[in-house]
Amino acid sequence: MPTLKEQVIAASREIGIDKIGFTSAAPFDYLEASLIEQKKNGHSSGFEHKVLEERLYPELIFDQPKSIIAIALAYPTKIHNKPARTGAKRGSFARASWGIDYHDILRDKMAQLIDAIKELADEDDEVTFKPMVDTGELSDVAVAQRAGLGFIGLNGLLITPEFGSFVYLGEIITNIPFEPDTPMANQCGSCTRCIDYCPPKALLGDGRLNATRCLSYQTQTKGFMPEEYRPKIRSVIYGCDICQQVCPFNKGKDFHFHPDMEPDPEVVMPELQPLLTISNKEFKVKFGHLSGSWRGKKPIQRNAIIALANVKDRTAIPQLLQLIDNDPRPVIRGTAAWALGQLVRDVTPEMLDFLQQAADKEEEPEAQVEFHKALLILNERFEER
Repeated sequence: MPTLKEQVIAASREIGIDKIGFTSAAPFDYLEASLIEQKKNGHSSGFEHKVLEERLYPELIFDQPKSIIAIALAYPTKIHNKPARTGAKRGSFARASWGIDYHDILRDKMAQLIDAIKELADEDDEVTFKPMVDTGELSDVAVAQRAGLGFIGLNGLLITPEFGSFVYLGEIITNIPFEPDTPMANQCGSCTRCIDYCPPKALLGDGRLNATRCLSYQTQTKGFMPEEYRPKIRSVIYGCDICQQVCPFNKGKDFHFHPDMEPDPEVVMPELQPLLTISNKEFKVKFGHLSGSWRGKKPIQRNAIIALANVKDRTAIPQLLQLIDNDPRPVIRGTAAWALGQLVRDVTPEMLDFLQQAADKEEEPEAQVEFHKALLILNERFEER
């Protein structure tokens, strides 16, 4: 007769879970010093769970935990149908945001797995569960590594032997005691490609990162993006894939197991200019199902303006002028002014007058800085004619 663990593994395959592992509910207190140092050094993103102890001790968030079940779902890395060629410049969402929001997909898979375990478990036992995805208290990668799904690479991501790091992770705390699997040790060896190729040098070299320097983090902030990072995002308007793309463990990895994860090329590689004037309703209809929409449309619009400057799309100049003149949001006005400074080559007196008037009536200090920088650049360009 198969053990409960063996039956759960078999059930997970039927549900469509690509990888499953088990670990004890012992504390993750070995992470404490690193997490404290990360926060002290200002390397945290601010998106982390606020109570440190709850990130380390499962018993603080679950009554009498005995085990944690970790799951992984592999997601696609290549778009098989490219978007239509219209001549318009396009942006892109990072691969982890393709398809239906992975939080919803993982929650559904874990709900199915919990239902299956309840049917398989002894009817006399009261079994309890706490599923978590990404926004839970525990560290997804730490749980997955200890449960034997893979190892934590120098880029801080879980790398599985089968699917590389292109996996979504979730975990379930339970009061059922399962035999734990064997953790995997780091296998990066002397390879430092992820560290070497990270444009803002966010990776610290030991599997940790300065989250505030990560381009994925920068695309998700709501205020002005620091000027240092603007050229580095290129035409990506959400997330960053660079440390995954250069990783040797990811070479040739492209799995299409889950229809809900398949990208719509017109959605994940959208034309940039229409994003500048998209309404809230249109944004929700087109992008609301993506995990990359979680911060709303303003960061995406700000990133689209930066991307237009990076790809040198001078046909966007009229729209940028309209944003400066009409948009109620200082971040959008100021970023549009910066983009004009990058794009305008044939500077006219009328252009300078327009920008000066906009700067004079701008009340938000950070936006004022952007206007003054753009005016400085364009005045110099005008005098050099």
